[in-house]
Amino acid sequence: MEFGHPVWHGFGLAWPDRLFPYQEAGVERLVREPCLLLADEMGLGKTIQAIAALRILAARGEAAVSLVVAPSGLVLQWRRQFRAWAPDLALSTVVGSASERLRAWQAPAHVFIVGYEALRSDIWLKGPSAPGVRHWDVVAIDEAQRIKTAKAGVAQAVKSLNRSRSWALTGTPLENRLDDLISILDFVAPGRFDPNAKAVGLRRLLADVQLRRRRRDVLADLPPKTSSTVSIVLGRRQRAVYERAETEGIVRLEALGRDLRITHVLELILRLKQICNFCPETGESAKLADLAERLEAVAGGGEKSLVFSQFVAEPFGVRRLARELARFEPLIFSGDVDAAARAARLAAFERDDARRVLLLSLKAGGVGLNLTSASYVFHFDRWWNPAVEAQAEDRAHRIGQQRPVHTIAYLCEGTIEERIQEILTEKRALFADIVDGVETQALRRLDLDTLLGALKGTN
Repeated sequence: MEFGHPVWHGFGLAWPDRLFPYQEAGVERLVREPCLLLADEMGLGKTIQAIAALRILAARGEAAVSLVVAPSGLVLQWRRQFRAWAPDLALSTVVGSASERLRAWQAPAHVFIVGYEALRSDIWLKGPSAPGVRHWDVVAIDEAQRIKTAKAGVAQAVKSLNRSRSWALTGTPLENRLDDLISILDFVAPGRFDPNAKAVGLRRLLADVQLRRRRRDVLADLPPKTSSTVSIVLGRRQRAVYERAETEGIVRLEALGRDLRITHVLELILRLKQICNFCPETGESAKLADLAERLEAVAGGGEKSLVFSQFVAEPFGVRRLARELARFEPLIFSGDVDAAARAARLAAFERDDARRVLLLSLKAGGVGLNLTSASYVFHFDRWWNPAVEAQAEDRAHRIGQQRPVHTIAYLCEGTIEERIQEILTEKRALFADIVDGVETQALRRLDLDTLLGALKGTN
């Protein structure tokens, strides 16, 4: 079918499906404006909007060669979407060894797709086809929060690209600090923001270059999402191990005096979070007992579940969960699984009614995936960043979902998890204030005092 909007009139382009009106408006902005931060909430189809815009620009002769930079785990997904929505565009997927990537850069193509880390490695290549030498008509970066640290090699590589158009795609442009957003804007509109202007100047620039739509405003028919927290009381032995580790850890931190660093505090917090998952001495897990009961009920009702953990390895994370929940025959999606196997597991979960549980590491499975066959999302442990947790939940709560989505987060009473919850609440307010346009005066990052306060329960 052909769209009815003026920007794609007259090119005879056929499309596999019709876009929502808000997506058509997004495509029009991308086509008409050289600099855009597409910051639609997660699940609103930013990838398809970007691909449609690239195809239209190519048909108009305005995008002969373009570059898409994405997290490595999403490169193949971008390729699949291009084949569906822009089959007439020649693609080159830049993956593999250094020699394989070199050949991919030299291939004749309209669109090159590369992971952030591969681009960082290849930015130093020489020759007319090298990414740092070639002039790109469009550079689109997916999950643009990956360049939030301005001095990091990935951010510097992306910003050094010669380009006519700069598109940044992310549902979470601000994850922790105001500087996260400033770094992204420096890619989208280099030189246009005065860092000293802070909130006033930032809001003015955002009004010019950001397009952000919220699901509640544009998807009235999207099923509701309900969120709940399950408070867990640690068993006697698990509690004893936790309290001993906490007490001994705080004593060690205090003994460091002026040598205390934030990494020392984070190490203790990480250890305490692991004990909340599974007791290292007994294997006991109060969370697991509750999770297993809930998964049984969900599967018995014919529905599917996603279970997220920040940990992967035994004895605290996804692989331990897979062993303990073996009766559900769960599939695992984590960064240590190669791309082809991950794609096969996702396809099996989406298509096979017998596959009811997918276990995902938060880092690998929290972005870019479409898992609308699941209607329950469990956070087995908590991350510091509410935006990351929201991204994970929206793997299920997005376009194509037909059922209400239920998200359940576990919280062990009287532990570091309870204090993390307080910090998450504060940071959710920070995100809404800046990105959604409300004035704020109190931007906080996770500093040493905040973390120590979380450990000692003084926040």
